[in-house]
Amino acid sequence: VTGGSSGIGKCIAIECYKQGAFITLIARDENKLLQTKKEIEKYSVNDKQVVLCISVDVSKDYEQVENVLKQAQEKLGPVDMLVNCAGTSVTGKFEDIEVNSFERLMAVNYLGSVYPSRAVIATMKERRMGRIVFVSSQAGQLGLFGYTAYSPTKFALRGLAEALQMEVKPYNVYVTVAYPPDTDTPGFAEESKTKPLETKLISETSSVCQAEQVAKVIVKDAIQGNFNSSVGSDGYMLSILTSGMSPVTSITEGLQQVVCMGIFRIIGLFYLGSFDSIVRRCMMQREKSESADKTE
Repeated sequence: VTGGSSGIGKCIAIECYKQGAFITLIARDENKLLQTKKEIEKYSVNDKQVVLCISVDVSKDYEQVENVLKQAQEKLGPVDMLVNCAGTSVTGKFEDIEVNSFERLMAVNYLGSVYPSRAVIATMKERRMGRIVFVSSQAGQLGLFGYTAYSPTKFALRGLAEALQMEVKPYNVYVTVAYPPDTDTPGFAEESKTKPLETKLISETSSVCQAEQVAKVIVKDAIQGNFNSSVGSDGYMLSILTSGMSPVTSITEGLQQVVCMGIFRIIGLFYLGSFDSIVRRCMMQREKSESADKTE
């Protein structure tokens, strides 16, 4: 599990450990990793289970990522499931976001998933088994105000997942893209400090999920080999609306998409209208206060 020292990544690691898995946690902060290791070990189901910690930045140097994953596989055996959960976020208006933030987010959120996946895929194909999970976001299904740096990096994961799934499906290797909603994590709390008012108001139209709940859904979908993993009714609707040419796990899933697409599009248009209205109101209020300041 990359990004496994906190948030959704940590909860996914706990959920897998509860099911008897051996875990490798990968993150940058060594202290956080060791703290998380102790926390996870409380949930062991047998005395053979191991939690291995590796401190590395998965977005910087592919060779380094490849080496540490080789070491992990030498200690614990081949990777059955890779969960790409390392990620970061920056919010703000397009013109206010520093240019290097766009580069950093693409490195962490996209390349930080490419490198570990590239390091394990050959072995998975040889063994004719494996699961790769990409943790995207609902902001990777629709672009929202304030997420011009973040959304594209999460959209990119879907393109990678679709192309990779077509390559590896004949080898019995399955890819899952998870689209969690706003989730109560340290990263979300940090992001909320700098969110523009418009982004906050749009976010408030749906509830904040607990990381444990999101992790359970992701692990279940990954084990079942589902391509899409969504949480709650909003997540289900978004997955149907954005299904496009994405793979389906069953005929039933495909039929649900065909039947529900029209009505969900109508509901979606209402949502988009309300989001546009929020942005317009905020702009008008800002202009009013600016003109009032000038007259004073």
